[in-house]
Amino acid sequence: MSDPLIEEGDRAPDFTLPADDGTQVRLADLAGHPVVLYFYPRDNTPGCTRQAAGFRDAHPEFQAAGAVVLGISPDGVASHARFRDRHDLNFRLLADPDHSVAQLYGTWREKSAFGVQKMGLERSTFLVDPAGRVARVWRKVKVDGHAQEVLAALSSLGQNTQDSPAT
Repeated sequence: MSDPLIEEGDRAPDFTLPADDGTQVRLADLAGHPVVLYFYPRDNTPGCTRQAAGFRDAHPEFQAAGAVVLGISPDGVASHARFRDRHDLNFRLLADPDHSVAQLYGTWREKSAFGVQKMGLERSTFLVDPAGRVARVWRKVKVDGHAQEVLAALSSLGQNTQDSPAT
């Protein structure tokens, strides 16, 4: 069985996941605003920390564009809260411990590490436009400079939306 691959122009699959702040986040509730969904393998690892810091540092620019940034990993809510607090993250982290949303987006993939095949999360980002369509897809993301790349794509959406919802 092969996971679906979400492509640019597709409707972004809706989901509801628990967030690090105890809320439930439903993608459909964010309609009208661009949404950055970035999937990352694990809290408090070097690459994932650099990636989160990139989005944290660029967060004022994302907010100015009316965008909501959401990080998604298999870690639980308590781990996310510790990660958020330890690195002063200013956006919500969503827990996907059963990989259901990662599977919807085709980011739960077979990976090879040191000659061993196993399932794992492929670092990927999806920019969802205000109408709920996937405007851009980045797979096998290289962490450094990625937040700026996403910001550039966001600005190409030509968005001038009003204040974004709480992130």
